[in-house]
Amino acid sequence: MAAASLVGLSSLSCGAGDRRFSSRRYCWNQKSCLKISASSSERLSQFAAEKFTPKVESLLDSVKWDSKGLAVAIAQNVDTGAILMQGFANREALALTIASQKATFYSRSRSSLWTKGETSMNFINVHDIFLDCDRDSIIYLGKPVGPTCHTGAETCYYSSVYDLLDEPESKQDRLASTTLYSLEATISQRKLEIDSLPNRKPSWTKKLFLDEQLLCSKVREEAGELVQTLLENEDKTRAASEMADLLYHAMVLLKLKDVKMEEVLEVLRKRFSQSGIEEKNSRKSPSK
Repeated sequence: MAAASLVGLSSLSCGAGDRRFSSRRYCWNQKSCLKISASSSERLSQFAAEKFTPKVESLLDSVKWDSKGLAVAIAQNVDTGAILMQGFANREALALTIASQKATFYSRSRSSLWTKGETSMNFINVHDIFLDCDRDSIIYLGKPVGPTCHTGAETCYYSSVYDLLDEPESKQDRLASTTLYSLEATISQRKLEIDSLPNRKPSWTKKLFLDEQLLCSKVREEAGELVQTLLENEDKTRAASEMADLLYHAMVLLKLKDVKMEEVLEVLRKRFSQSGIEEKNSRKSPSK
């Protein structure tokens, strides 16, 4: 194979939103781009022996690799912020991630490179890469294709230390979630309880699920109250409170429509590089 050349690399971050990597390819040469497949082991080995462009070499040299030539590499969901997994990377793994836009790590047990998903096809498509302030750890910010954990879980982090301390024998899993996704999980649980626990006293969320007209009226009401905080020059704590009310009721509506917040955030991310006017003009009119 001819000597590799990573073409067009100017930095780890190539712009805002989906422009970071989508507009560029990091190729062996101008004609053929690196592709990662389920049978990528040989290609990874070949890549490890190649020399990189001066800019890539300089970047790789700036990382504070440990005595074994490794750094912690964390994969994070670009839309939800969830920590998907943690592994280790060496300079070849980082360079290959830049080139392929697939999260690639170094296996300490096998002493070899591996791309997440090369066997399961559950790749993590990388949108951006970050180094920490000391340049001794790495974040692959990306979008997972399917579950990340080998157990089939969405992420590898689902064992709460506090849950285990409270109930050492408990086997209930709970994904590490931010406030927004904890709320989404609670809303989903309330919907399940409508059928599984029909005799339990209904919560406000269940009432909303059972009365679509009430839900729609509350979404309109909360939107109006948020608008009033601007028109009446109310303080920011009031605006935050009204936005929280609107967001909650809107998320109940989204659950009825079987839409996840992650899908909403993905839509927003894809609009980063597009003018709002252009985006509105591109929307298809709803079918009548």
